Amino acid sequence: MSTDLDARIQALLDEHDPKTTEPREFLGAQYDAGLAWVHLPLGFGGLDLPRTAQDRVNAKLAAAGAPVGGTPKNYIGMGMAAPTIAAFGTDEQKRKFLRPLFTGEQIYCQLFSEPGAGSDLAAAATRAVRDGDEWIVNGQKVWTSQAQHASMAILVARTDPAVPKHVGLTYFLIDMTQPGIEVRPLRQITGEAEFNEVFLTDARVPDANRLGPEGGGWRVATTTLNNERVAIGAGSRAPREGGHIGKVAKAWRNEPAMRDPAMHDELMRLWVEAEVLRLAGERLRQQAATGQPGPEGAGMKVAFARVAQEISGFEIELNGEAGLRYDDWTMRRPEVVDLIGRGPGYRYLRARGNSIEGGTSEILRNTISERVLGLPGEHRVDKDVAWKDLNR
Repeated sequence: MSTDLDARIQALLDEHDPKTTEPREFLGAQYDAGLAWVHLPLGFGGLDLPRTAQDRVNAKLAAAGAPVGGTPKNYIGMGMAAPTIAAFGTDEQKRKFLRPLFTGEQIYCQLFSEPGAGSDLAAAATRAVRDGDEWIVNGQKVWTSQAQHASMAILVARTDPAVPKHVGLTYFLIDMTQPGIEVRPLRQITGEAEFNEVFLTDARVPDANRLGPEGGGWRVATTTLNNERVAIGAGSRAPREGGHIGKVAKAWRNEPAMRDPAMHDELMRLWVEAEVLRLAGERLRQQAATGQPGPEGAGMKVAFARVAQEISGFEIELNGEAGLRYDDWTMRRPEVVDLIGRGPGYRYLRARGNSIEGGTSEILRNTISERVLGLPGEHRVDKDVAWKDLNR
C-alpha cells in the first residue's frame, strides 16, 4: 500500500510542480488523484485507504512545498463542513461540494448559533419553510466566523415547530452570495471583528442541498460539532514547548529580572499541563483517524480553553506593568487568529473567548459527564414538549 501511495504522490508532484503550478490547480489535481482525503471512496478525493495514510501524504506534499488543502480561510470548510458532507452527503452532494471546498473555490462559514440559541443550539428559531423544491429561510445567526468571506454555509434551521426541539431541525448547505443574506461585523474585546451576525430574509436553499433527512438535522449537526471541538482543542500538531507556552518559556529564559520562585513553580505547572494537553491531542487525533471523532473532543476543548486562559494570565503577570499595555484597538477583520505573533495583552483578551467558541465549557462538561462518563443526565423539562410551546 505504501509503495503504491508513494508512487501516486510522486506522480502528482511530477505532473504538477508546486513551485510553478497555481495553488488551486494543484489542489484540484490532488483531489482528482485521491490524495485529498485518502479514507474517502474513489471519485470523492480518496482511495479507500485508512485515515492514517493521510499523514504520509501530507508530510510528503509539505516537504515538496505544496499548498494546503482548503486554503487558510477555509478552516471551517475543511474542519467541519467536509467531514459532515462526507458522513451524510449523497454521492451527488459529495461530487458537487467536496472538490471546490478542498481547492478553496468555495469558502464556508457556520450558521448555527443564534441570539437565543447559543449553548442550547437545539432551541434554534431560524425557520426554513418548504416551497416546492426549495426552502425559504428567515432568521438571525450570530458569532459566525468567516461570514464576510464565505460563499457557502452549513445551516441548521427549524423545519417543524410542532415537535420537540431536537427533532424539528434540518441541516442545509446554503449559498451565502444570494440576495436576502446580510452580514454585519461584531466587534470583540480585542477591538477586532473576527465574528459576524448574519440576517437571513427569504433566502432560498434547494432541497437538493439538504444534508441528511428532514428533521434529522440534530444528528448531522452533532457530527459537525464533534469535529469542531477536535479542530479547536487538538486541531494542529505542535512540537514540545510550541505555541503559547513556548512564548512564555522563552520570555522567562531571556528576562531573568522577571523571575521569582513562586512564578517559577507556576510556570512549571503550566508547562506540564501544556505538554499533557499536547500529548492528549496527539492521542485524540490518532483516535479520530480511525473514524468520526466522538464526544471525547469536548474534553480536549474544555482543557484547551482552561490552559490557554491560565497561560495568558500568567504571561500578563510575568511582564509586569508592560503586560497591561494594549493599544492595538484598530478595527480589523482578520482572516486568521494570530496568537503567537501578537503581544501579551492581545493574547490575554483573545483567550477569554476560548471558553465560549465551539461550545461553552459549562455545556461541554455536561457532554463529558453524560456521554463520556455515563453519568445521569440533567433533568430536562422541555425534552418532550413541542418547540412552539416552549417559553422563549
